[in-house]
Amino acid sequence: MATIFTTWQGVKARMGVAQRQARRGNGAVHLLAVSKTFPAASVRELYALGQRAFGENYVQELVSKAAELADLDEIEWHFIGPLQSNKTRPVAEIASWVHTVDRLKIAERLSVQRRETTPPLNVCIQVNVSGEASKSGVAPTEAAALVRAVARLPRLRVRGLMCIPEPTGDDERLAAQFATLRGLKEQLEREGIALDTLSMGMSSDLEIAIREGATMVRVGTALFGARN
Repeated sequence: MATIFTTWQGVKARMGVAQRQARRGNGAVHLLAVSKTFPAASVRELYALGQRAFGENYVQELVSKAAELADLDEIEWHFIGPLQSNKTRPVAEIASWVHTVDRLKIAERLSVQRRETTPPLNVCIQVNVSGEASKSGVAPTEAAALVRAVARLPRLRVRGLMCIPEPTGDDERLAAQFATLRGLKEQLEREGIALDTLSMGMSSDLEIAIREGATMVRVGTALFGARN
């Protein structure tokens, strides 16, 4: 059975190859270890190897792991799941990043509930690049307006865009969805909105995402194994 060191090194090697093939510098893409459903002990083990950024999908799991791992001074929690308006407070208080802002109401609550004594909360606007009715995320045509509105809120810092593409075995279709997100970022930059993050790509498609401009890949299965 592969150790966490072996899987971590394997993911980092995949990322390195993808960055070189895309003619992007080493370190252009950051690894977010998605630890949802895995115990705090697994997070602690990966942290000991040097990983610092961890992603959680569920509010209660974020709260419990953050409490259990409070002694890890440099840990950086990213919330990457759907966020209901009645559950924003613990996320605003604990997380360093929220990747799934798709409505102004959620951003407004995060802004109000973020403590003034902590650094601004980094946020990404989630965009529904596949057009699936079941997917969260703002429509691509509405993303720019939401970015501008969220950027005006105090105690938040809009860092970029995030997407979860339609699961498909068609690499060209995946690439096109990632390219849609990259195009939106480039459009916003031309309009004077500085963004530095494209949160896209997971265990199965991180190479395609990196080729299309990802700056952060969200990897769980390839690091921790299959979930129950």
